[in-house]
Amino acid sequence: MKPIAAKIPTRRSFSDRLVEYGAQEKDFVVLEADVGHSTYTYLFGEKYPDRYFNLGIAEMGMFSTAAGIASGGRTVVASSYGVFITMRALEAIRSFICYPDLNVKILSSHGGLTAAIDGATHQATEDIANMSTLPNMKVLVPADTAAAAAALEIAMTTPGPVFTRLMRDPLFDIYDKGEKFVIGGSKTVRNGKDVTIACYGDMVFQALEAAEILLQEGIDAEIIDMYSIKPYDQKAILESTVRTGALVVVENHQKKNGLGYELAHLLLSNRKYVPFTSLGIADSFGESGDYYKLLNKFGLSSGHIAEAVRQLKV
Repeated sequence: MKPIAAKIPTRRSFSDRLVEYGAQEKDFVVLEADVGHSTYTYLFGEKYPDRYFNLGIAEMGMFSTAAGIASGGRTVVASSYGVFITMRALEAIRSFICYPDLNVKILSSHGGLTAAIDGATHQATEDIANMSTLPNMKVLVPADTAAAAAALEIAMTTPGPVFTRLMRDPLFDIYDKGEKFVIGGSKTVRNGKDVTIACYGDMVFQALEAAEILLQEGIDAEIIDMYSIKPYDQKAILESTVRTGALVVVENHQKKNGLGYELAHLLLSNRKYVPFTSLGIADSFGESGDYYKLLNKFGLSSGHIAEAVRQLKV
């Protein structure tokens, strides 16, 4: 698959589909924590003002309200920036939404270092770990606009709480509009025979670029887009890794307690002893700056991925 420049960010694509879905399902409501013009949920508010509520900069209150509405049988979409959702409101999400397994769907914008210029306070680099740890929570991370639109569909049709991590800025598109995605699924975006690279979100594009670099050196990389983080596609990872004989995991997230840890456990539990490494943010906060410069600084660029593969193949 060859990436093409995206015209809109995944947060816009998710909210565009949300507006369309509002015509199909007329009972759900959308809650916002005073960043509706950033998450683009304001578009739903303009179309359906009686089903849209801005609860202000009060994320814990917003999710408590979401729990109350959902306990009455209505689905709720709650949106804000990922760092505030998964930090400020974690207790409410855990105890009031996940514990009773309510239908609250979370639109989480500014995932990882994609919130580049907004700095460490707005970069959600621990969100996957926090959400994946919660019982009953499902976690999605779409890489492009088609996947983001599909993530809304998955969230609304999957029982219980669903967390969708979205990006701040437009990056690239690789999937056709209408591409099918399922909970617990993955997409092999590049076939290869020498190493498997498992990634999600924006790291899919860095991995594809790394694969082109490696191909010039005679290394053929297979790339799997793990768009469903919880549950995830164990079968695809095991089959690919056994075939290629090596696994590199890349994520725009803290290395600790991320997908890399999960897949390492999967391999060891299944006695698949292959060369393995994972790339992520190494126990550090982010900082404000150009997105691509930040990827390079924190070891997540295509060049760093290619070097990690070389080290495994030595």
